[in-house]
Amino acid sequence: MGRGDRYSRGAIAFHWSIAALVLFNLIVGLFHDAMPRAWGVIPIHKSVGIAVLVLTLGRIGWRITHKPPHLPELLPAWEKATAHTVHFILYALLLVLPVSGWLLSSNPERPRPINWFGLFEIPVLPATPGIAHTAHEAHELLGYLMAALVVIHIAAALRHHFILRDRVLARMLPGAHRLG
Repeated sequence: MGRGDRYSRGAIAFHWSIAALVLFNLIVGLFHDAMPRAWGVIPIHKSVGIAVLVLTLGRIGWRITHKPPHLPELLPAWEKATAHTVHFILYALLLVLPVSGWLLSSNPERPRPINWFGLFEIPVLPATPGIAHTAHEAHELLGYLMAALVVIHIAAALRHHFILRDRVLARMLPGAHRLG
């Protein structure tokens, strides 16, 4: 696999870092009510969300300056269009979910500033109670959408690797240039 057939090391690092953080936050977001309160997972969830926001902004900057490899020519047009659409929605969610979480923490009736991993406090955003409530509802619904798209994204990658046996997944794997 040539250099132009795979993602750059920076893109790979952004992808897997964000993927790990998103999976963690999805698990915490979906199951925090069942977790012992003593674990204090929500402050960590908020810190991870801000990290996802910052890394996503970095990833978008990287993407603008580093062209990704093309999808295989043999893929049908509908599949390429679906891949581009799902990626666009994932990028949008990687921005909107953290901002909606930040807004819901900024409710002026009960502001809960984000203490980023105990290092520093991130100030609340200007929000009304109505905006904070809408952000809370959006955060919850969009979290389910993100979970669904993550499952679809993983399933598609595994389909390419194990069923179609093409190089779509391998080009995003660290060290894939060494794979046969």
